[in-house]
Amino acid sequence: MTESFVDPQQLIIGGERRFAVQVERLLGLLRYTDIVNIDGSGDVGGDLLGTIAGQQWVFQAKWQKKGSVPANAVDEVSAAMDHYRADRGVVVTNVRPSRDAISRAQVLARTGQRIDFWNGVDLQQLWEQAPCHPARIRLRSYQSDAVAALVDDLDTEGRALLVLATGLGKTVVGGEVIAHHLSLDSEADILVVAHTKDLVAQLERAMWRHLPKTVKTQVLTGDEKPKDLRGVTFATVASALNVALAGYRPSLVMIDETHHVGEDGQYGRLLGELSEVSQFGVTATPWRGDSYDIENHFGAASYKLGIGDGMRLGYLAQVDYRLFLDNIDWEVVKDVSHRSYSMKELNTRLFLPQRDEAIVDELAEAWRSTLDPRAIVFCQTKEHAERMAELLRRSPEWRRAQAVHDGLKIRERQLRLLDFRSGRVPILTAVDILNEGVDVPDVNIICFARVTHSRRIFVQQLGRGLRLREGKHKVIALDFVSDLRRVAALLNLRRQTNAEEIEVISHVPQPHITFSNAKVESLLEQWILDAADLETANDDVRLQFIDPDLPAS
Repeated sequence: MTESFVDPQQLIIGGERRFAVQVERLLGLLRYTDIVNIDGSGDVGGDLLGTIAGQQWVFQAKWQKKGSVPANAVDEVSAAMDHYRADRGVVVTNVRPSRDAISRAQVLARTGQRIDFWNGVDLQQLWEQAPCHPARIRLRSYQSDAVAALVDDLDTEGRALLVLATGLGKTVVGGEVIAHHLSLDSEADILVVAHTKDLVAQLERAMWRHLPKTVKTQVLTGDEKPKDLRGVTFATVASALNVALAGYRPSLVMIDETHHVGEDGQYGRLLGELSEVSQFGVTATPWRGDSYDIENHFGAASYKLGIGDGMRLGYLAQVDYRLFLDNIDWEVVKDVSHRSYSMKELNTRLFLPQRDEAIVDELAEAWRSTLDPRAIVFCQTKEHAERMAELLRRSPEWRRAQAVHDGLKIRERQLRLLDFRSGRVPILTAVDILNEGVDVPDVNIICFARVTHSRRIFVQQLGRGLRLREGKHKVIALDFVSDLRRVAALLNLRRQTNAEEIEVISHVPQPHITFSNAKVESLLEQWILDAADLETANDDVRLQFIDPDLPAS
């Protein structure tokens, strides 16, 4: 496919909604870095930010069916330059600037503020000048092995599965598998499916670095319904199912966050409809809430690397994990061997409520001991997240603390995440909104504020802090435990990272998991040894423990 994605006709077809997205992709090809899409209400006149040659640029994307761009577009860019402290500004349009707009830019130039225009002809020329392929990605050795394993299983079985812990680059591996497929057939149509619109949009952006500029991409959701699905299509499952039922047949399907695939439902129908098509899935957490095993569809994992192994090999940040268990009700402990409690009943009785103020005190101590601290506090509910954010804002260092949850409008969530990535907001409180598909590599403190344990969600949330960056070597995890399954998960992780199953890199420090109360640690270790598979037990599973030999109080 040799047609430019900024071809004038393509820009007309894509409309206003897609224009800023296409410009964003072009900036990546032109080697701009730190590109952020800020398009939306409250963007202060800017749609895109990017950095090149040490200078910050702000772009205003103005799409029109006809006519020319008015002078107020220049004023909007000027305001955005002031707000974002940008060095350069650009009005990007598929048409042409008006004479008034050009005159206004000339006036501002005399004050030292340079604002350029990129019109439709300029965009096409920039696309032609850009390299055909984005900058080459240097894969880690395990990523190369994973790509080879997936390609081999796709070739022989038509199905493949990748299980890679958060922070190890499952999207990078998936992108390289797609790139390999396109290297064999540049005209191939490929479908990438995710379960939310936000993830679909993020995946499209993440995949650009793996695709030649000649391959078109588009988003297919309930809001966006392109007629031309050539190239790589990123879709929600319902929209993908609709076009598959209408006859769309890609040559390769990638399912992101594959743990959402069940035996029934829309994923099952989609994969069944495309049963003759090669399919692969990627996930960090292969466990589902029901008994369905995703290997039933995709086969045994083609490649697998978990959190424990990732830390032992030095590919993930090391964890200083601190469990706070001073809230045990010892009267319940004495009674537990004589009663058959369900998991939910035991958690309710065993763990006394902890005050939010006590959590903040421990968080402050970790904050003071961390260089350039950035934190996420995971909370029980949206109300709890808002309450914790308000409590944090009482401290001067956290006066900009914000809550992020699905009760906010999408644009407001995006702005808060942008402020967090930029460092303007140093700490976020959240519920489950940051579990999947959000890349926040600067996090070095994770706090679990009395959250209910789910093996899948725990791995996702801990993974928010495990990505490495320059100068970051460890993440501090503060866990105010309210669920026995969480203790089981951590003891399993400690055993994993102390095992001898794989080579340990000699210079990499191993994870440090500590209990605030040694008496509690001894008790719970004994209990957990007595209860097989406790980490994944359901709330209604009834537990029977032997009478522990308790140390003296």
